[in-house]
Amino acid sequence: MNTEDRPDESRQKLRLILLTHSYWPESSPPQRRWSALVKEFAKQDWDIDVVTPVAHSPSGRRRDFAGTGGHVLRSQQGPHGEKIHRLPYLPHGRRHLWRLVDQCFSALWTVPFGMLARRSDVVIVTVPSLPMMAAGYALSRLRRLPLVLEMRDAWPDLARDARLVQGSVKSAFEVFADFVQRRADLVVTVTDGFADVLRGRGIKNVATISNGLHVNSLPVMPPPPLQRDVLEVLYLGNHGESQNLETSIKASAIVGRRMHLHMVGSGSRKAVLQKLARELKAPVTFHSSLHGQDVLDRYASADTCLVSLRDDWKSFETTIPSKTYEVLALGRHATAVVLGEAARLITEAEGGDIVPNNPQALADLWRGLADDRKRLIREGSSREWVQEHADYGVLSQRYMDLLRELVAGNRQQS
Repeated sequence: MNTEDRPDESRQKLRLILLTHSYWPESSPPQRRWSALVKEFAKQDWDIDVVTPVAHSPSGRRRDFAGTGGHVLRSQQGPHGEKIHRLPYLPHGRRHLWRLVDQCFSALWTVPFGMLARRSDVVIVTVPSLPMMAAGYALSRLRRLPLVLEMRDAWPDLARDARLVQGSVKSAFEVFADFVQRRADLVVTVTDGFADVLRGRGIKNVATISNGLHVNSLPVMPPPPLQRDVLEVLYLGNHGESQNLETSIKASAIVGRRMHLHMVGSGSRKAVLQKLARELKAPVTFHSSLHGQDVLDRYASADTCLVSLRDDWKSFETTIPSKTYEVLALGRHATAVVLGEAARLITEAEGGDIVPNNPQALADLWRGLADDRKRLIREGSSREWVQEHADYGVLSQRYMDLLRELVAGNRQQS
């Protein structure tokens, strides 16, 4: 074939099968990431099949979402033209064990459902769902398609930090995760740090596509007022083991009436945090999860936004809380109780202050911000940083280039 007759690989349209344990219309990390990416892929007329359970997150019970939650054995069209194949699931509560049982059950159905999907060029599986990782590996081999393994968290390292895995000998969990990572045609991480960790283990086919957002979908918020008696601090996100939010409640109790901490969301530690706040008489108000305009209204009322990860899990040195990009894009000051890559990102974007995970140090920062409110004013640099590095319009182009290169290489070998 002459060079003139070859298709332009930069415009090549691909067909994808995406395997995920959570998708539209749910609100979850994989849903937010992949709804945004699918939207961009669809603009290039890519054909996308999504294999995912009937919507039931986070309650573990079926959620209809005004008729969009899907039905088993029925395909539906997603908001961006993607074809969604709904898997069966097992109802469960919030305990980790039953969530794992549910994920195993759905993963067993993933392979036969994936075999019935349209002709495709590549299989993508987004984890940390280990059962879904296994299903993705099996499906890619059965359909003889390249496998893209997307590691949105630092698994299996995070499992050992959380003591889900213990002992000096590698667990079956770690052995299997390493097995699939080494055999995937491409491993995609969301941070450069974890990509380096994987390369250090001898995994060569690794690339980074960070989390992000559509910057233009968020308003440019006016700065907080220079005159206000109370420092308004906002935490919006999961109230779980990973965030170590006890530190922020203790810090707010030290500061007292000069501040008010608003904690929005849910999680396994919320009841414990509420009890601690009552015992310390801390100036904290807990709110249920918010969506849409209610989230923006809460951001607008905040002076600074808390981004927090515990500092005793090594894997969190290569983890960036997804809300970080939202805080930076909205131009709100970030109170960042983070280490490693997240701290470097916020510093590079001039997004706020980095503080140790220590109640007194955090209280000192909040007192300083209350005394000098000019420190809360951002000059637009953080939003510009997100626009350049973490907008899904930019990220999707990088992802599409990686996928085109992978498929082209696979076709040359076959």
